[in-house]
Amino acid sequence: MSPQDWKAQLKLPPPDTRYQTEDVTATKGNEFEDYFLKRELLMGIYEKGFEKPSPIQEESIPIALTGSDILARAKNGTGKTAAFCIPALEKIDQDKNAIQVVILVPTRELALQTSQVCKELGKHLKIQVMVTTGGTSLKDDIVRLYQPVHLLVGTPGRVLDLTKKGICILKDCSMLIMDEADKLLSPEFQPSVEHLIRYLPSSRQILMFSATFPVTVKAFKDKYLPKPYVINLMDELTLKGITQFYAFVEERQKVHCLNTLFSKDHRNRVFHDFRNDLFTRGIDIQAVNVVINFDFPKTAETYLHRVGRSGRFGHLGLAVNLITYEDRFNLYRIEQELGTEIKPIPPQIDRTIYCQ
Repeated sequence: MSPQDWKAQLKLPPPDTRYQTEDVTATKGNEFEDYFLKRELLMGIYEKGFEKPSPIQEESIPIALTGSDILARAKNGTGKTAAFCIPALEKIDQDKNAIQVVILVPTRELALQTSQVCKELGKHLKIQVMVTTGGTSLKDDIVRLYQPVHLLVGTPGRVLDLTKKGICILKDCSMLIMDEADKLLSPEFQPSVEHLIRYLPSSRQILMFSATFPVTVKAFKDKYLPKPYVINLMDELTLKGITQFYAFVEERQKVHCLNTLFSKDHRNRVFHDFRNDLFTRGIDIQAVNVVINFDFPKTAETYLHRVGRSGRFGHLGLAVNLITYEDRFNLYRIEQELGTEIKPIPPQIDRTIYCQ
């Protein structure tokens, strides 16, 4: 295929004409072709619907390609996943039958979502992507690892388990990516992450991405990333373009709604998922622009991840928080911590604030 006509052969999705905020439009004007990526990778990027790099992609892709460690703060919903998947796919040697990249995430949902992005971006490449998480068949994962795998996406405990058994061989893994790094460095996951790093080559590259970086990150950085390239695109924590409201309700009103709308089994399943705040990190549905917090989050971090489900990739969004009298202190504290304003819900909501 000649240099002139390869783009003409692409099966592009319809252009997204929705309004976009500065979270994804405040770029330097770069093109994906400026990074000298493999043509097969460029084909996957364009067929995924990406037209130009978002700010986090502009900052991280060229640096990651140089082999430097990266510590990046960027909002959810601004193209963060592609910001590390693209350089990972570019650096993999397709002819080398070995795991060359490991992407660690805190939840099964996020692992499945991330692996799907890798597969879609790399669909014209001969790269084998595998996902492995706790709660699934270990035997199936062992069988799969006897076949070629170039890129492994998983949760720390499961990847470590397979590595300690000698099934997952990481001696050729030159890149470790940590998405939602704040959660991966919580007491639940950090011991597994640090143990896993011992199996990697000393020359490995580490990329850390998150929307929030608590103090635990600094100690980890000082130990494993002595001179990282630091990217901070967090002038404010909440996504631009998301309007936030609260509505006072009584607890019995919420219970009545649940009893009316859901069967008992459905209620139990929904509560189980949402009681675990990790669940909110694993949802990325591009068309969602309204989030309703039925149970108001206890922490600013959880609130940030939940409202970030709306307004994906710079689009407008709406977050409505149902709060009880007891929630009012949390509401005020979260407003202060995030430097944002959550307003009382008006009698009528103008659709143009979340639908354009």
